[in-house]
Amino acid sequence: MKIQVAARTDVGCVRRNNEDSFGYDLATHLFVVCDGMGGMAAGEMASATAVMEFLECYSDQKESGNPVEERLNQAVLSANLRVLQMAQQDAMLQGMGTTLVAACVEATTLFVANVGDSRAYFLRNGECVQITQDHSFVAEQLRGGLLTADEAQASPLQSLITRAVGQNEQVEPDIFTADIEHGDIILLTSDGLTRYAAAETIAELILGSETLDDACSALVEHAKAKGAVDNVTCMLVQLLEEEPREVPQMPAQ
Repeated sequence: MKIQVAARTDVGCVRRNNEDSFGYDLATHLFVVCDGMGGMAAGEMASATAVMEFLECYSDQKESGNPVEERLNQAVLSANLRVLQMAQQDAMLQGMGTTLVAACVEATTLFVANVGDSRAYFLRNGECVQITQDHSFVAEQLRGGLLTADEAQASPLQSLITRAVGQNEQVEPDIFTADIEHGDIILLTSDGLTRYAAAETIAELILGSETLDDACSALVEHAKAKGAVDNVTCMLVQLLEEEPREVPQMPAQ
């Protein structure tokens, strides 16, 4: 398989600065989106730092022989420690943190890690499924049956997350795995999109676009048309079957 990737981030309709960051490393088939928090420049610093540290730490482990899940976990822990240390060293950055959602493709397996409420979705044969579970107060209340879906959608506490990178000395990412095949599409996105688009809408926007770049633009513009009170970031990763090599023909005898 070969991998195609496209990404777009936008400040949205209300915010003055963009606290989202994204990055990827095609050498390790690793992709990551972070949504920072902390106000002023702190959120931007947290998300950008987490992306950089996460990618570097995972790459440094490529010769370790450790399972992908272990390498992802260690990369999250390293990003967490780096962001926390920066906040502790600068009073202007205290309290900053970031969500993190990442995908790694290894052979025919997809690995996803997440902390916070940035999400990963999986698209196959026109169907779109959310992979991750939000680490947020509202999502946990919903899963526990204490809120209905309508109440959760209307809650003013939607942005209150219960787990983040850089907030505490320890953080525990959720890690998911799935079998993949050519044609599958993975979406990594901040909540600036998902508060305005259910899985069905996401599938329609992606499948109605000619290219991954066009699909990213369609997703961002959909959120902005709905008001986009937060920054909007989406990354699309598609697995493509490599074209078969031509077999040279033996000359006629």
